[in-house]
Amino acid sequence: MVERITFGGTGIEVTRVAFGGIPIMRLSKPEGVKVVREVIEMGVNFIDTAYAYGDSEEKIGAAIQDFSRDKLVITSKSMAKDKDTFLQHLDIGLQRLRTEYMDIYQMHGVNSEEDMEKVMGRGGAMEGLRQAIKNGKVRHPAFSSHNPIIAKKMMLTGKFQAIQFPFNFIDNEAQKEIIPLANEMNIGFICMKPLGGGLLDDAGLCFRYLMQFKDIVPDPGVEKSDEMKQILSIIQSPSPLSEQDKVRIKGIKKELGDSWCHRCGYCQPCSQAIQISLALIVKSVIKRMPYESALDFMEPVMKNVKDCTECGECIEKCPYNLNIPDLWQKNLAVCEKYKKTGKTSVFG
Repeated sequence: MVERITFGGTGIEVTRVAFGGIPIMRLSKPEGVKVVREVIEMGVNFIDTAYAYGDSEEKIGAAIQDFSRDKLVITSKSMAKDKDTFLQHLDIGLQRLRTEYMDIYQMHGVNSEEDMEKVMGRGGAMEGLRQAIKNGKVRHPAFSSHNPIIAKKMMLTGKFQAIQFPFNFIDNEAQKEIIPLANEMNIGFICMKPLGGGLLDDAGLCFRYLMQFKDIVPDPGVEKSDEMKQILSIIQSPSPLSEQDKVRIKGIKKELGDSWCHRCGYCQPCSQAIQISLALIVKSVIKRMPYESALDFMEPVMKNVKDCTECGECIEKCPYNLNIPDLWQKNLAVCEKYKKTGKTSVFG
């Protein structure tokens, strides 16, 4: 039996880990449905998706028909900032998920003062969320964010019972104020990007780190049921971080530095059709792929980077304030050096 906790002030009993619905977009419908079913059969009851996640809602909706709805906790999200579009996204999500209600529904990606003013203002998404709760379509209001300042302001409105925010050992800003405030206000905390958005490949290290925090629910994106099986084996028998583990964490953080892409996608689209996030992860690709495969990835992705006009729009959109054009130029240099040498020691 997977350990459960009471999720903030909602009163809902949720498993210590959720199922993140992004990766199943890459699967065929039968494959995606199969993965969701297998994860639920393992005992995981917390399922997280979003209107923006392609056909994820639809696949999850097909899978959950085999289970008692009241035994599951379904949460989805809408990036709409206005009331009417927000409610449209909610209704479409309910149809796709084949359910009459969302246990938790989130205003997706409230990352700036402008976002907050829109969703919380007159005719904003918050009005839609309140209406949906009144009509029985949503049980508990929530939001997601990548910005700790905005997240804190949203929480302090007292209008939310859950928050989703990034948290892992390289992206641990939430540890300072967001998680303590969530505990103080009895707000459920969904841990976004527990594996660093794909940057971290040691699940044992990641989840043993997260299990130190008793009132959070990691929400890993899962593409294979074996991935969840591995995660459950870690969280059901967690061992404390050793001194060697702590040294490894420091080494990984030092290697990544501060200027790394969190792959949130909020910088898109680019007016020059540059694949922004992909162009920022070429170092990771070089480290993990064979030479030819890395080149096959890099060539089309980096081709348009030289078209950058440095308009600054992507910098304004980035919730982590990355100087994206500058990082691109550095990555271009890395790619050129790698093409000539074929060596991964090209990051100096």
